[in-house]
Amino acid sequence: MSEGPLLTTERLELWKPRFEDMRAVYDVVTHPETATHLGPPLSWVDHYARFHRNAGGWYLHGYGNFLVRERGQDRVIGNVGVFHSNRGLGEDFDMNPEAGWIMAHDHVGKGYASEAMTAVLNWFDAEHGPRRIVCIVSPDNPPSLRMAEKFGFVPTRMAEMPADGEPVQLFERLP
Repeated sequence: MSEGPLLTTERLELWKPRFEDMRAVYDVVTHPETATHLGPPLSWVDHYARFHRNAGGWYLHGYGNFLVRERGQDRVIGNVGVFHSNRGLGEDFDMNPEAGWIMAHDHVGKGYASEAMTAVLNWFDAEHGPRRIVCIVSPDNPPSLRMAEKFGFVPTRMAEMPADGEPVQLFERLP
C-alpha cells in the first residue's frame, strides 16, 4: 500500500479508495448476505462506474467513501463515509452530503460500522463544518436503522428507489 490510512481507530484503518481495491469492494457488496439491503443485484459494469464516481467525489468535494480495514491488515472489510450520490429522490435528499455504511458479512455485529462512522462523522464535522447530512436505509434493515438513530439521523419521509421501486426510509442529521 503506497499511502497510509486517512483515519485510524482503535481497531480500524480508513483509506481513500484506490483502483486496486475495486475488486475487493465488489466482493463485499455483492456477497448475498451483504447485498440483501443494497438494492438490485450489482453488475461489474455498474460497480465499476459507482466505484469511480465515489473515488471522484474526493476530488470534487474533498470527502467521500472510505474503505475499511482492520489495523495492519490488507483485506477490505467495509465501505463507509459521507459522499454525494444523486439518487433521484427529490430536492430534500439529492445533492446533499449522504452518509452510508456497508460492512462485509463476516464482520457484521462486531461494532466496526459504528466505530468507523464515529471516526468519519467526527472527521467530516471538523474538516467541513457541521452540515446537514442525509442517509437512506431499507425499513427491513433494523441494524442500519439503529445506526442511523445512534448518529442523530431522524426520519424525514418514506420514498421508493427509482431503480426498483423498493421502499426506503430517508433520514437527515442537522448541524
